[in-house]
Amino acid sequence: MTSPPSTSTSKLRLAAAPAVALMAVLAAACAAALPDPTGHVAAPNTGHWPPPWQGAVSVDDGVPAFDPPTADHCRRAPTTREVPGRSGDAQGHRSLDDRLGARGGARRDEAAKSAAAPALLGGFAARAPAVSEERPVAAPPPAPEPGGSLAAPRRRPRQEPVTAGMVDDNADFGEYLAYRARHRGLPVRERDITERHLLEVTDAAGRPVHDAEVALQRAGRREPILWARTDTAGRVWLHPRAVGAGADRTLGVAVRKGGATASATLARDDRAALQVRLDDAPAPQRPRLDLVFLIDATGSMGDEIAKLKTSMRAIAQQIGQLPGQPDTCYGLVAYRDRGDAFLTRTHDFTDDLGAFQGVLARVQAGGGGDTPEALNEALHETVHGLSWRADAARLVVLVADAPPHLDYGGPQYDRDMQAALAKGIKLFAVGASGLDPVGEYVYRQLAQYTAGRFVFLTYRDASDPGSGPGTQTPHDVGQYSVQTLDRLIVRLVGEEMARLARG
Repeated sequence: MTSPPSTSTSKLRLAAAPAVALMAVLAAACAAALPDPTGHVAAPNTGHWPPPWQGAVSVDDGVPAFDPPTADHCRRAPTTREVPGRSGDAQGHRSLDDRLGARGGARRDEAAKSAAAPALLGGFAARAPAVSEERPVAAPPPAPEPGGSLAAPRRRPRQEPVTAGMVDDNADFGEYLAYRARHRGLPVRERDITERHLLEVTDAAGRPVHDAEVALQRAGRREPILWARTDTAGRVWLHPRAVGAGADRTLGVAVRKGGATASATLARDDRAALQVRLDDAPAPQRPRLDLVFLIDATGSMGDEIAKLKTSMRAIAQQIGQLPGQPDTCYGLVAYRDRGDAFLTRTHDFTDDLGAFQGVLARVQAGGGGDTPEALNEALHETVHGLSWRADAARLVVLVADAPPHLDYGGPQYDRDMQAALAKGIKLFAVGASGLDPVGEYVYRQLAQYTAGRFVFLTYRDASDPGSGPGTQTPHDVGQYSVQTLDRLIVRLVGEEMARLARG
């Protein structure tokens, strides 16, 4: 049964649709989608869910597929696969398990075609932010990195901590839109996010429903124009214009988790949060966390890689002590660029912290040369190539200092940030020293669209990354606080997992 709209808040609260009526509609739904020229994202094999919204089903353009999270566990040694960076490499796309001592099979390599990047121009406006500072704690010096031929000299003594600040572009959305206006014309893949709507999903007891599947529909279309999953707070931001929703005044919203389903109508001129209730949503279980480090492993990244190596155990211990003691799986994707020893090196999820630390210890900084790197390919591998678990909080910490190559063809970051939203993956993009305005713009796109955060390293002197840790940054950001990078990572993860613990 559908409850009436609230006259005071214009919010909708809807109960689950009757199962018999739903099955009758599902039986009439049409079959699979066609290849996509538009960049929309949808899930395959959905059991013809959701049913068409308003009117007869039309022939649509089709959408590219993504695999929904389905893994049950990560109780295994990390499995490893590599895509070579040099053409003609005899190793091809073969698994590295034999060479690196891991067990298991290589995962498939997915590919996607997309349009060329827009024309370039650019500008950059540095700002003088107001900051609050936490006293940094010195980290022990990391072990030397044999075999890591560097493309650039190190910028700070390796025994110093790495400090960082953070902005939440969804919390201060007006300032984010102003930032985008200041940097209009940069060579990026633009998506129109100026229109956004907050969807909140709760169960019959009013608790947030995590990892509910969401489909945004246009009248008469066979396939949804947008897929998403709710976060640990039962929320998700929807951006209709980013997926070409057109001038439709209303859109359909379908929600499901387990056997519970509900539907609602989104009025696009209403900025109040849309609330949907799933009366029969499954009860929350022990919190699960899938945490991936996506690392630029080119030569200029030696400092940040060394910091992650030395602080990983402390990060893991603190995460294990979070409320609810989350069941945590760790994954790692390292990347370089074409012409380097490897393009991407993927280590699938494991709960064996010791084995994961061994994997992390083998990451070496080397290669690179030109500024852009193979971030597009690495993000695609992260979203599509890892064994993401069902009903887990899915977080990616990107640590990098360069934008993606937009001239390679193949996977493109704007499509895979849509796929990340569809799979319920949040991106925390950490801009390391030397990140240029194009890189900052792209990282903030990734974070804002997936409801993550943009994190940036800070220095004593913003114009000199070699000046050591401090409170200044060259990036176009406003107010922020400063912490050591490892503390900030734990803080972000803790905020996500605390919501599940409360549920």
